[in-house]
Amino acid sequence: MTLDFLGKRRYTFVISAILFFLGVIAIVSIPLGKANLGIDFSGGVSLQLNFDKPVGIDEVRTLLEESGYKDAFLQDFAEGNKLLIRLKDTAGDLSKVSEGIKATISGRFPDNPFLIDSVTEVGPTVGKKLQKDALLAVSISLLGILLYVGWRFELRFGIAAVVATFHDVLAVLGIFTLLNKEINLLTITALLTLAGYSLTDTVVVFDRIRENLRRHRKEALIPLINRSINEVLRRTVVTSVTTLLVLVSLLIFGGDVIHDFSLALFLGVLVGTYSSVFVASPLLLVQKGKKGKLIR
Repeated sequence: MTLDFLGKRRYTFVISAILFFLGVIAIVSIPLGKANLGIDFSGGVSLQLNFDKPVGIDEVRTLLEESGYKDAFLQDFAEGNKLLIRLKDTAGDLSKVSEGIKATISGRFPDNPFLIDSVTEVGPTVGKKLQKDALLAVSISLLGILLYVGWRFELRFGIAAVVATFHDVLAVLGIFTLLNKEINLLTITALLTLAGYSLTDTVVVFDRIRENLRRHRKEALIPLINRSINEVLRRTVVTSVTTLLVLVSLLIFGGDVIHDFSLALFLGVLVGTYSSVFVASPLLLVQKGKKGKLIR
C-alpha cells in the first residue's frame, strides 16, 4: 500500500504554519525581554545547594524575598535535599550576590548545613554576547546545510532542506516558549543537534527521490515523490522510534538537570520526522519551476 503523503500537504502546511508562527513569537519575545531566558543569556547567579536535612522551598523563598532577593527562582530535586536558586538580571558584583544568598540561608538554618554543588555567575554583557553567539551558531549551521545539500543534490533541494530545518528549530523553540521552559545553552545545544538529525532524515528521503527521478523520467512528480517517501518510510520510522525510546529513558531517569535538554530533543525528533515527510518533500513541488519539473 502506498500512502498519499503529498495529498495531505495542504493540511500539513497549516500545521507547519502554526508551528512556524509559535517560533516567530519566541524569537520576537527574546529582544523584548518576554522570553524565559536562562542566566546564560540574561545574566545572573545560579547556586545549587545540597542540605544535610530536608528544607522547605516555600520557607527559603519567603526568606529570600524578605532579604531583598524578590525575583529568585527556586527549584527542588526529586532526589536528595538539593535546592537550585537562580537570580536573573542581577546588577553589580555577582560574587557578592552569591555570598549574600549563602549567608542569608546559613543564618536562617544554622542546624541544617549545606554544601555548594555548583555556582554560576554570568554578567549581563557576557549574556548578551552568548545570545549573539547562539544566533550565529544556528545561522552558520543553516548556511552549511544549504551549501551541503545544494552541492550534493541541487539548489532547490538545499533550499527545501534549510526551510524544513529552520521550521524544526522554530517549532521546538515555539513549543518551549509556550510551555514557559527556560531557554539556555543546553537548549541551543539541543536545537543544533536537532538540525543535524533533521538534515540526516531529510537527506535520506531526498536521496531516494533523486534516484527515482533518474530511473523514472516520465513519471509524474507527485506520485514519484510519494513512492520515494514510502520506500524509505520503514527506515525513517525505525530510526525515529529507536531514538525516541532513548530520549524517553532520559526524560524519565535522566534527572532534572538534563530534563529540558531531553525534552527539546524528544520534540525535535518528532517534528524532524514530520518535516522530512510533510515539509521538505512538498517544498520540492513549490519550487518545481516553469516546466513543472525538477532537474533529472
